[in-house]
Amino acid sequence: MTSLFLSILNMSITASFVAVAVIIARFILRRAPKIFSYMLWSAVAIRLLIPVSFTSNFSVLRLIQPRTLAGTNVVEFVARDMGMQKSAVVDAGMRELSHIINTTMPAAMKVTSVSLMQIILWIGCIVWVTGATIFLLYSVISYLKLLAKVSTATLVKDNIYETDQVATPFVCGFLKPKIYVPSGMSEHELSYILLHEQTHIRRRDYLIKPFAFLMLVVHWFNPLMWLSYSLMSKDMEMSCDESVVGKMGDQIKKSYSTSLLFLAMSRSGLVSGSPLAFGERNVKARIKNILAYRQPSSQKIACYVLVIAVLVVGCTANPKPLSQTSEPIYYSEYQIDKLMKNKTLYVGDASKVGGLISGMPKPEGIQGNGIALQTIAPPYGLTVHYIMDDATAVTREGAISGDAFYLNSVLLLSLIDNVDSITHSIADHTGRYDGAVYSFTFTKERVEQQLGEDVRSYAVDEAGLRRLIDRLESN
Repeated sequence: MTSLFLSILNMSITASFVAVAVIIARFILRRAPKIFSYMLWSAVAIRLLIPVSFTSNFSVLRLIQPRTLAGTNVVEFVARDMGMQKSAVVDAGMRELSHIINTTMPAAMKVTSVSLMQIILWIGCIVWVTGATIFLLYSVISYLKLLAKVSTATLVKDNIYETDQVATPFVCGFLKPKIYVPSGMSEHELSYILLHEQTHIRRRDYLIKPFAFLMLVVHWFNPLMWLSYSLMSKDMEMSCDESVVGKMGDQIKKSYSTSLLFLAMSRSGLVSGSPLAFGERNVKARIKNILAYRQPSSQKIACYVLVIAVLVVGCTANPKPLSQTSEPIYYSEYQIDKLMKNKTLYVGDASKVGGLISGMPKPEGIQGNGIALQTIAPPYGLTVHYIMDDATAVTREGAISGDAFYLNSVLLLSLIDNVDSITHSIADHTGRYDGAVYSFTFTKERVEQQLGEDVRSYAVDEAGLRRLIDRLESN
């Protein structure tokens, strides 16, 4: 369940950035017909529903360059393996601040059989499920109460029903949507009000809005999604208003606005998210939009369509990783940029640790054979396994030596905040001592005694790593 929660959380964060982009674009296009703003919200819906996407150089997410899960096109703001960590390590966003927090945190909080992060995720998951259940039940109960309220409605014609139990027209139903109107409305008012509701039906808004509300229920914890739902509903209604004016002419603007105002004042509190109510909300903005609306030319419409298509693509695409377009930065055989990119606060982050090891050179004749992480309880350790085909590079005075792994070990101790020891395990495949395994361990305590300082202080930036490499190579 926590894995699902983390997936939802990552999609919600991604959708939040897209929602901000849509809100900005919506403001820039405020003079355009509202149908185009309404279409823009599809990009947010895609981000809320689909965790994977295609990559492109043109992406609004390039501004923040989020991490992509290895081997996938899934954007990841919160690591999916976070719940698997056994060490309670806090990432405050700044390495120095995080180090202070983690070194001053009481031992009772750091050493537990179930990690602090697992507890936080479990509590978050319970709160999320509880909230979603409450909102879903509330909307279902409200919808059923509405159906009971209009159960005595009288059929006028086709799918149009009249009842004295409601104060504003609305569409209700999923398979065979019906239009309910208050009793006593004049034929003149009904003509354009029914056209408004029929536009909802023709565009399948009676399915789109409940589906959007269902997505909101899943992402209820995100305030930006509530704002997005409200603005999407506003654009939906305004675009229907514009459709009515476009079909019936500018002469109805005054009476149409008057009816909208009257019905909104007398509405009986229908639940937002279930029905599509004619006078539901945003009355002032809708009236101003009706009075200001002008039918755009075909050239403008074509231009708007092109702009919306480009924006939707840019909002739904993942940015191509910068590493694909930039050359790696090496210093004394170490890929410095990769090391800085993968530095991590906890040794349990296997993808980061693997990235660090892949950015470091290995002695000739030595091949990597996987890693093992000790994260259950301190001391936290990392074991790097190797296969040795040629012992020349690791032989000192006729014996296998760990000297060749010293520099790599010190760099790993500097780049992994909470690791206490680095072990190199070498399986002999040279044909001379097949089956023999050589093991060399370097501890943070011993290394810091030799250097006389906290080795992690060098990993603040690339320049610090270069100084550390120079110091170790000069010894």
